[in-house]
Amino acid sequence: MGDRNDRVPMMTRRTRRSTIGPTPAVPNSKHANNGGKQATAGEKPPSHLSHSHGKVKEEKRAHAPVTTTPRYERNKITERLSCHVLQESLLSSASGYRNYRGILNWCVVMLVLSNARLFLENLIKYGILVDPIQVVSLFLKDPYSWPALCLVIVSNVFIMAALYTERRLSVGTISETTGTFLHFVNLTTLLCFPSATVLTLTSMTPVGGVFALGVFTILFLKLYSYKDVNMWCREIRHSNARTLTRSQSCPSVARSNGSAVHAHVSYPGNLTHRDIYYFVLAPTLCYELNFPRSPRIRKSFLLRRLFEMVRSTWMVPTIQNSMKPFQDMDFSRMMERMLKLAVPNHLIWLIFFYWFFHSSMNFVAELLQFGDREFYRDWWNSETVTYFWSNWNIPVHKWCLRHFYQPIMRRGVSKWVARTAVFLLSAFFHEYLVSVPLKMFRLWAFMGMMAQIPLAWFVSRFLRGNYGNAAVWISLIIGQPVAVLMYFHDYYVLHYVPQS
Repeated sequence: MGDRNDRVPMMTRRTRRSTIGPTPAVPNSKHANNGGKQATAGEKPPSHLSHSHGKVKEEKRAHAPVTTTPRYERNKITERLSCHVLQESLLSSASGYRNYRGILNWCVVMLVLSNARLFLENLIKYGILVDPIQVVSLFLKDPYSWPALCLVIVSNVFIMAALYTERRLSVGTISETTGTFLHFVNLTTLLCFPSATVLTLTSMTPVGGVFALGVFTILFLKLYSYKDVNMWCREIRHSNARTLTRSQSCPSVARSNGSAVHAHVSYPGNLTHRDIYYFVLAPTLCYELNFPRSPRIRKSFLLRRLFEMVRSTWMVPTIQNSMKPFQDMDFSRMMERMLKLAVPNHLIWLIFFYWFFHSSMNFVAELLQFGDREFYRDWWNSETVTYFWSNWNIPVHKWCLRHFYQPIMRRGVSKWVARTAVFLLSAFFHEYLVSVPLKMFRLWAFMGMMAQIPLAWFVSRFLRGNYGNAAVWISLIIGQPVAVLMYFHDYYVLHYVPQS
């Protein structure tokens, strides 16, 4: 015990030296014995000593002089001698820098300022070009005859024909062969009837014809998907599969078509008027028994999209002035007019893209609580032509992939032939939507779409990265004005130039 008591005072004295600082000489044996009595084995030092120990230690650490070592001094000298490191410039692709918000804002400001000048220049030269009466006259020549609207109303006949054909097929009243034939007749008439009406009616304007044929084309793609999906459901049912609670491409989430209650729909419970009209109005071309549904309608989001939809005509004087060089076959002036038309045409195309694919489709989707809002992807980053056509219009891309490309591939056709077939189908509908309303067949749109095949091969073969992206942008900026001028020139010559 004596040895133990002797060791404890020594530890206490060392602690006091380290915390309080300079102390007198080593105390005598009495003080040592007293310290041993106060701090016996197993006891803690007094609480006030431990607190003062921490405070004094912090003060000592704060006021203590910074000690330097030779290595620290060498590092400081090295920092003064060298100020460069191996690194890339921010605008270089190898730097990994991606925050270009300031440059994007600068582009927007420059775009607004340049187009404000162009707007003032055209306002001074040509006056107000947007006349509400003229806008209405684009759709209606006779205010008491609305052929385009009548065509849209008649389209309900084809919707009902598809629904009742599927109902007969679901109960086995008609065979699959008969049902396929009825769908074929319905879909063929769906394309031929409106085109014949547009071509024969003199009161149908080009703009009204484009609107009516656009509605019928969308309806054709929707009803084709409606036919396919219900046929797949019957195949699953006939193969004694488990009870179908969703379509083949539908994720396992709470979904519902046309109903506020998120309940699953199974075949043939989907063959209702509410279901098919929900699909007709939904911003998609691919049918499912159960669509993804958003939980509620966001009123602020709806108002923003409506404001964007409700909010120009700088191309009109340029197009009109372009007719003289085309008639005289002045190639230098033709090139000048085409380049002058390229920028406003491209700007209007971008505005249309934002208005239709973002504002309008999101507005309709919000009203219907349609959950899948992927109407486009990052097509502006396209480094190949194929990537652009696969990502700028997602509803059409999904339809082509699901109902055209994959069925062709399952028949053993090569990828190149399948892709060519997709471009052929797209070229047909482009020509259908342009030539029929203008009542003239020049095949410019068809040839423009088919020209994408060699262009896609060239860009993917010889251009990479930013060069490929630049080639895609050039094809968009230059290609569209060429097609616009071709059709406008032919239409102008056909209707306004006196025939000799």
